[in-house]
Amino acid sequence: GVLQKAFQDHHGLHCGYCTSGMVMSAADLLNVNSNPSDAEIREWLEGNICRCTGYHNIVKAVQAAGAEMRG
Repeated sequence: GVLQKAFQDHHGLHCGYCTSGMVMSAADLLNVNSNPSDAEIREWLEGNICRCTGYHNIVKAVQAAGAEMRG
């Protein structure tokens, strides 16, 4: 789907340990708010621990997916 492709395109995957939780949380966020700020994304995902990315690319992926979903 759009979100999974955005994670791939924006290098938000790395080791894969956190990916399923990140994608599920991000999907929930984008259902509630399709244009979240960096801070809103980070707050929404704070329960998922990623030791690889520093969350930068994950935030970019969520923003890109939201933009595509908005058209």
